[in-house]
Amino acid sequence: MDFDLGLIKAYEEYLSLELSLSDNSVSAYVHDITLFCQYKDMQVSQLSFEEIKTDLIEQFLVYLYELGMSSNSQSRILSGIRSFYRFMIDESLIDHNPAKMVSLPDKGRKIPEILTTDEIEQILDAIDLSLPHGHRNKTLIEVLYACGLRVSELIDLRTFHVYKNDGFIRIRGKGNKERLVPIGESTLKAISVYFEEVRSKQTISPENSKFLFVNRSGNKISRHLIFKIVKQTAEKAGIKKNVSPHTFRHSFATHLLEGGADLVAVQQMLGHSSITTTEIYTHIDREYLRETILSFHPRSKRKDQ
Repeated sequence: MDFDLGLIKAYEEYLSLELSLSDNSVSAYVHDITLFCQYKDMQVSQLSFEEIKTDLIEQFLVYLYELGMSSNSQSRILSGIRSFYRFMIDESLIDHNPAKMVSLPDKGRKIPEILTTDEIEQILDAIDLSLPHGHRNKTLIEVLYACGLRVSELIDLRTFHVYKNDGFIRIRGKGNKERLVPIGESTLKAISVYFEEVRSKQTISPENSKFLFVNRSGNKISRHLIFKIVKQTAEKAGIKKNVSPHTFRHSFATHLLEGGADLVAVQQMLGHSSITTTEIYTHIDREYLRETILSFHPRSKRKDQ
């Protein structure tokens, strides 16, 4: 019995009619079980729900943890999986619930910090654009969050890898693998302003001219400087969390998933290859990835309107 829309629709009716849950609760449960179904299909698409073992559910929670999802969110999703299996048992579709044996995530374990959308705005608003490199600092934080980049990917980002007309940037990730990531119009505008107000007025050596972000001396920006910019800006904004460049990457993934984005699309944009093979992503249309950003990312133009 494989994952299909008919089963999800029946589950939705079960939550609404038999359990009398609110519309918001029903939407949350359906969203969470859809995430799990997508993960299942990436891992073991040939297995039915009846054949799924406890360890796959545990692996799914680890995956959510690695994306930066909070323990509370993981617990909510686990409750949803248990509810889904209870529904299938009630409907005589299966006879056991493997999620019953899965422990709730440890609330005390250390997980990556996640910024709220309001905190993201606070950080961006705290940057003084009258300073010589205010626009550069704002732009690099915009790109970190809007595209979910690793700091090493931001450092290596080339000017000719920003495709403004197409709304994508080309990223060289781990293992020198390249991927295309959609980029919203507000972030593209920030890049343009940075070029006009800062970068075009700098003296940059030929060997560094290909890099998008450079320091005051016109050299390729360093990891240390990016960490310093992020830390100081977060402190200036009054953010009490331990904020690093990677915090924006975790926030990117979490905000997209919690907003309803497709798990596989987020996987593609993050450049994660440990969950499944690269071939699984070659069938995702670029326009679909772009629509995912526009529909679910807080910094997209569609969200700003």
